[in-house]
This record gives sequence, C-alpha cells and structure tokens, in this order.
Amino acid sequence: MIDVHCHLNFHAFRKDFNEVIKNAKDNGVNKIINVGTSIETSLSAVELAEKYENLYAIVGVHPHHADKLIRGWEKEIERIAKSSKKIVGIGEIGLDYYSYKSNGIVEPKIQKEVFIKQIEIANKLKLPLQIHNRHAGEDILNILNSQWSNVNCQPPGMFHCMSGDVNFLKKVLDLGFYVGFDGNITYEGIPKGENTPLPELVKNAPIDRIVTETDAPFLTPQPYRGSRNIPSYVIITATEIAKIKGLDLSVVEAQTTENAKNLFKLNASG
Repeated sequence: MIDVHCHLNFHAFRKDFNEVIKNAKDNGVNKIINVGTSIETSLSAVELAEKYENLYAIVGVHPHHADKLIRGWEKEIERIAKSSKKIVGIGEIGLDYYSYKSNGIVEPKIQKEVFIKQIEIANKLKLPLQIHNRHAGEDILNILNSQWSNVNCQPPGMFHCMSGDVNFLKKVLDLGFYVGFDGNITYEGIPKGENTPLPELVKNAPIDRIVTETDAPFLTPQPYRGSRNIPSYVIITATEIAKIKGLDLSVVEAQTTENAKNLFKLNASG
C-alpha cells in the first residue's frame, strides 16, 4: 500500500522515524509520501526522501502559514521543488476557513494569494497538486477553474482528507482530481462544521479515484484514536473503505496503490 500524505518530517517523529518507517514496510506499506506545510518542513520532507528509497516528498506552504512568509518565499519553494527527482507534487496547499484555537483564521485574501502562487509553480513544473480544504470548497473550486492550466499534468492532483458534501465531491471528481481518505472515516458522527458523514463521501467516490493516507501524526483511526498516528495505520483506513464500499480489502489495496502510482508518477520516479 501507499500512504500518500504523512508528516514524518514533523517533530512528533524526530526520535524514531527509522523505526516507524521500518514498521510501515513490515506491514505492507511500501511507499510513503511526506508532505511539507512550510519551507522548513518541505526541506525536511526532501531530506527524508533522499535518505530512504521508499519515501517521496511533496513541498509547499499550508494555508495556516500563509501569513508567516518572508519576501521571496515562492522562489524558495520553486527551488526546493526542483531539487530532487523524488518530489512528486506541490502541497499541502489550499484554503482553510476553520477557526482553530491555536491559529485562528489566516486572512482569506492572503491565503488565496499564496494558494494561487503555488498553483503557478505547479503549472510551471508540471507537478500535481495536493490540496487542503476546510470550509473553503467553493473558493477553491473557483480558483482552480481560473488558475489551473497544466494540461500536461493529468490527473491534476488530489484533495487531501476529503470533506464537504456529495455535490462538492462530484465537482472535484469532474475536474479530474483524486480524493484522499484518512483515519477520521472511522470516527462516529459528522466532522465539525460539515453536513455530510465522511462514509457517505467514501460511498460516492469511485474506487479508481480514491487514494489512502494517514496525515500522521494526526487523525489516528479507531481503535487507536488519542495516540500518535503512524503510516502503517493506512491499512486500517483501507479496511474501512472496503467495509463501506462492500469490497474485498485486497481490491482496495491494489486499486488505491495503482491510483497513487498513476497520480504521482511513482513508477517513473523510482
């Protein structure tokens, strides 16, 4: 299997990422994509990808950090994105209008400017997008419809930790994007601020457009919720997808792996 969105480049793994990577491989997670949320963590993701054969990197600036950038940041992101053949996308980029206790809401105008600049980098480098969306779906779709021009990059990318309603899901799929599901599909209830249970989105997403991810160390699936998430738990997410869609786990594992390879051109990058 493949974990297409993980943060082994975060401090939560600074003491034991070797063991975590080995555990994932021992449990059948053969490739892991670490994702940047800032210039610092993007650099760390690339360092890990260069160190381990089965690791890859996605680089970019998360909307939470859109107001913390210094002049010339976009040139640095582009430089990083060109620095290794193991960089497979631009992300985690997008918009987030949810008010977090620790971060609040970054001014939407600033978020949009940073998002658009990173789409321009992805267009230039012909790299797919990995999009973060929280309560900002229509604005993201409007920006994608006006800014995404990379016809040479198909599919265009994925929506990380898919949320929203079924109508929004269909619009995302119509644009050619894949959708990622995480351990929170095992949680009861509806995510805060949403109106549709995540299993309903899983049910309505074609299996040939789904990729599996952990967002580790966050979004730990049941029954381990409350502890640190790790890449090997992506198998739990796949098991839940299989249950929701009435498929054999082997089918979900094989198809989502093929989807990830197609989306991020992993065969071509090693």
